[in-house]
Amino acid sequence: MEYTTVKFIHLLGAVLFLGNIIVTAVWKSLADRTGNPVIIAFACRLVNITDLAFTALGAALVVIGGIGLFHAGGIAISDSPHLTIGISLFAMAAVLWLTGLLPLQLYMSKLAAKTAAAGQATMPEAYGKCVKLWTVLGIIATVLPLGTLWFMIAR
Repeated sequence: MEYTTVKFIHLLGAVLFLGNIIVTAVWKSLADRTGNPVIIAFACRLVNITDLAFTALGAALVVIGGIGLFHAGGIAISDSPHLTIGISLFAMAAVLWLTGLLPLQLYMSKLAAKTAAAGQATMPEAYGKCVKLWTVLGIIATVLPLGTLWFMIAR
């Protein structure tokens, strides 16, 4: 593939990935602040949908574009320690998302949907505990790829 094409794929993936994780955190936090189970259930469902549509797609494009850039640019990873650090941070974010955030999001979504369907006016205490953990893990899972971005552009 041509260098410009794989660079475009890589950057498009970074924009989709980073844009979605940051925007999702904002609007999910705002939905949680309402305390309204119907709004929270809707937001949780959309977190799951947009994670598949934008975060996973963005991550895949980042990986595909990154591999393409290595090949098209003739880059040797052994000569690029900043890229090794960036790739490591990205991998840590992926592991954190797959093992922590994703299962937590699915659980919160089910809990919120069940609460809304039951017509309850408030979310259960378990949901609040999940939100705290999701926030901490989410901050870490956002800082890691921002670090990746830094190491990919700074030498």
